[in-house]
Amino acid sequence: MNSVFIVAIFFGGLVLALAIIGSTILIGIRIVKGGVSRKGQAYQADETRMIQELYQGLSKMEERVDALETILLDQERKGKAG
Repeated sequence: MNSVFIVAIFFGGLVLALAIIGSTILIGIRIVKGGVSRKGQAYQADETRMIQELYQGLSKMEERVDALETILLDQERKGKAG
């Protein structure tokens, strides 16, 4: 009975070791290749484009807010002066 457990533990350990070695090799290959699939690259490109569009939109909005502040301050000054 003890020999069965020893054999089971040995083969279980062997399978576990092979799985760890195999996954380490796969991760290493993925790191060397760049790690990003074509879908991942397309997703990153879309995300980058959307972030750039958001930034440009926020820059335009900032300019508009500055213009509105200028208009409001000018009206306030004219109201106090007149």
